[in-house]
Amino acid sequence: MNPETEPGRPIRILLVEDNPGDVILTREALRSCKIRNSVRTVSDGEKALAYLHRHGEYSDAPRPDLILLDLHLPRMSGTELLAIIKAEPGIMGIPVVILSSSSAEEDIARAYARHANCFISKPVDLDQFVKVVRAIEEFWFTVVTLPERRP
Repeated sequence: MNPETEPGRPIRILLVEDNPGDVILTREALRSCKIRNSVRTVSDGEKALAYLHRHGEYSDAPRPDLILLDLHLPRMSGTELLAIIKAEPGIMGIPVVILSSSSAEEDIARAYARHANCFISKPVDLDQFVKVVRAIEEFWFTVVTLPERRP
């Protein structure tokens, strides 16, 4: 079921990013998109895992429809978090888009080996960054058919 077929509820996006500037840019780009979305942000891999497991302060966290994941995070790297997400039946079906400043071949290979749904290197140029974020949204919520949502 595509998210836009559920009227009234915005697309749920979990942004896992520790750079405040990139958080602002990503949120602004998503705000300008044509599909309504709700972005929750956590700044490290451990918080992301707590969010996905609904532990502690995240006990009422909604299940995201998409995870935008940076690789270089404090406390638990994006690569480690990705491996955990893709190994757990309750959350493995959530698409994970790596959105990283890295374009190193070993980072790309490692992400796909851990079942990332796609890997995108963050453009340095602001206009290009906005275009990339819009393309992510367009692809994952207009082109792709996702499984039926859970609460």
